[in-house]
Amino acid sequence: MLQLQAQSPTPLVVQIVEGLRAQIEEGALRAGTKLPSIRQFAHAHAVSVFTVVEAYDRLVAQGWLVSRPHSGFFVRQRATPGGAAAAHAVRSEGFDSMWYLRKIFENRHLAIKAGCGWLPGDWLFEDGLRRALRGLAADDADLGGYGDPKGFPPLRQLIAGTLAEQEVHVSPGQVLLTQGSSQALDLAVRRLVRAGDTVLVDDPGYANLLFSLRFQGAKLVPARRTPQGWDLPALERAIVEHQPKVFFTQPRLHSPTGSIAQLAHLHRVLQLADRHDLLVVENDIYADLDPEPRPSLASLDQLSRVITIGSYSKTISPNIRVGYLVAHPDMVEDLAQLKMISGLTSAEFGERLAHGALTEGRWRKHLKGLRERLAAAHQATAERLAGLGFELFAEPKAGMFLWARHPGVPDPVVLGNKAAEHDIMLGPGHLFSADLSPTPWMRFNVAFCGDERLWSFLDGQLRGVG
Repeated sequence: MLQLQAQSPTPLVVQIVEGLRAQIEEGALRAGTKLPSIRQFAHAHAVSVFTVVEAYDRLVAQGWLVSRPHSGFFVRQRATPGGAAAAHAVRSEGFDSMWYLRKIFENRHLAIKAGCGWLPGDWLFEDGLRRALRGLAADDADLGGYGDPKGFPPLRQLIAGTLAEQEVHVSPGQVLLTQGSSQALDLAVRRLVRAGDTVLVDDPGYANLLFSLRFQGAKLVPARRTPQGWDLPALERAIVEHQPKVFFTQPRLHSPTGSIAQLAHLHRVLQLADRHDLLVVENDIYADLDPEPRPSLASLDQLSRVITIGSYSKTISPNIRVGYLVAHPDMVEDLAQLKMISGLTSAEFGERLAHGALTEGRWRKHLKGLRERLAAAHQATAERLAGLGFELFAEPKAGMFLWARHPGVPDPVVLGNKAAEHDIMLGPGHLFSADLSPTPWMRFNVAFCGDERLWSFLDGQLRGVG
């Protein structure tokens, strides 16, 4: 049994990780050994469930443990005995992406969701969705059958028209509707990446995508984000050295940093992609939250090397699960076939609802109000964070996120665990890291940062470390 020291300056999460890793290296825990469940471990060692989840997560990510659905955690069979090199070699293999997803959604009950990735319900287009639902109920449309393989044709036509306003010229046949942007990203990953392939990813990056790529067995090469876009010299060196097949990136209102890539950076990425025969998957799901009509990789490339992904989950409602993927016609046909193989058609009922909400006449007014509300929340949250001594990575004044760190908080995991005990969800930065390494940065969702209890908690904790 591990001996944890509650009074030690070493965080409990680190004590658990190092203790179990030492037992595995010494042979006290052999390959295949089942570890206690999270709740059993927490009870036996008098620590919080959140602390154990975090420690097990790190051990899985580093290749020491493997998570088996419905069975628990087991010591992983290792190809070579011990050593940091061996840990790094298996780090991206077998990571159970469900742990992050489950943690986020199991903690939806927490009253203050300052680290989450969605908007409050009353910020979404609920009225438009209800009107669309009433209209659909009164319609005599046939709701039987499976629908079109590419999705509801009128909605694809509408999306093509919207993209034309953004200087992306496509036909409705190039638009593939999906079950949210998550399915769109998953289709792109499964079509473009095989186990062992090297891919380039934003670092920090979009957590769900990173976990999907790890599950696919990809080797992740980080492209460091800057407030202006990317570290371009490092990006070029990484492409030359590793020869990745695909670059998965989010130039606009990036999660988790909120940053927006400058036009010169977009041009440079496309130049490098052309020179090194690189495909680019642009995750543009926050485009509707951007008040500025700015270029995208898709508009500059016209889908020659770029696949672009969008979603209505962030602006209408996540419950309708409507996203889309737009690409070169040949690529769309391949992805449509893959969509049919994995899940047949997407749900036309939700696609009809989305189409109704977008066309009932108040959509643009809703977006304008939402953008203004987010801008005000950005200003208020940035001021409160700065007042507590946080450093801000960027101040986009748009979108949902601010990326911040505090000199008194070297590892936000401990702070996040304490916050959960106070009914607060925080977003520790390692969840967005290409290699899940510890980081002092945290993601704040400005739409959930208006509650004084959040700032009272942070102030109290920071006074304690001062």
